[in-house]
Amino acid sequence: MNFGTTEIILIVAVLFLLFGATRLPQLAKSLGQSRKAFKEGMREAEEEEQAEKQLASNAAAPQITTLSDDALAEELRRRSEAKSN
Repeated sequence: MNFGTTEIILIVAVLFLLFGATRLPQLAKSLGQSRKAFKEGMREAEEEEQAEKQLASNAAAPQITTLSDDALAEELRRRSEAKSN
């Protein structure tokens, strides 16, 4: 749907008649604030989604650091023996 110059002028004139010249700047300001808040919310949602994906990928990786040195050496020996058999 394309608006021509005539349609835009008509819409602006109707807005002036409905709200008056003093209310239009307030309406424009509140519309801009709403748009800014919406964009901020979308950005935060994307950041949370990326953080969740990163946590999920980190949780799937084996955690070798939780093993003690002796337990790690024993696990390496066990895997070596299982591989050779």
